[in-house]
Amino acid sequence: MTLPPTRLDRRVRLAARALARHGLAHAYGHVSARMPEDAATPSLLVCAPHPMGLVPEGAAGTVVPLHGPLPDGVLGEVRIHRAIYARRPDVRAICRFQSPAVMALSAMGATPRVLHGLGAYFRPAVPLHDDPRLCRDDTLAAQVADRLGPGRAVVMRGNGAITAGADLREALSYAFFLEDAAKIDLAVRAAGGGAREYTAEEAEARDIGSGGLFGRMWEYLTAGDPEG
Repeated sequence: MTLPPTRLDRRVRLAARALARHGLAHAYGHVSARMPEDAATPSLLVCAPHPMGLVPEGAAGTVVPLHGPLPDGVLGEVRIHRAIYARRPDVRAICRFQSPAVMALSAMGATPRVLHGLGAYFRPAVPLHDDPRLCRDDTLAAQVADRLGPGRAVVMRGNGAITAGADLREALSYAFFLEDAAKIDLAVRAAGGGAREYTAEEAEARDIGSGGLFGRMWEYLTAGDPEG
């Protein structure tokens, strides 16, 4: 679904504040959405450069072209969003966040295994970008985009994660799913028990989007927002 720019801007703000409200982001991170195809130049809309939980009601995002210099005031790692959109025409929304369980696993050089239903959306495995540097130049951003490949998430060692979806509902849902999968993985490791990972067949069967799955998660994650 292609949304008009004003409605798209509001939904970007909703997603940004939801990440913070549910403990997936602190002072850093950003949400973006691809601008409609009829835009003058291929571009994205990124949330205002505030801590995401403090993005004000009605605060306009910034339109960022997919090529060329970043507009003034746009955070450097928004280059990652540009690199992903340029490679993935199927991606229409991206979340960049630093959630605690995902960060803890990444410090171990690991990403969440497919141990429960929400982890199945990242089958067969979440790739790890094994470079802790902030991606504030086009070369490093391209490396993260390439590591994501055709997947829905990539974890950056000691530096959070990226999720990509067909719309803002999906990208936000995947952020929640990824952190939930990391929490389960950490809990299993702490218990010292043997983990039963989903088989490829089990994960494929569980990787579904029907039944209003993303709409219900969007409703849950954005509940209580002043612009909701």
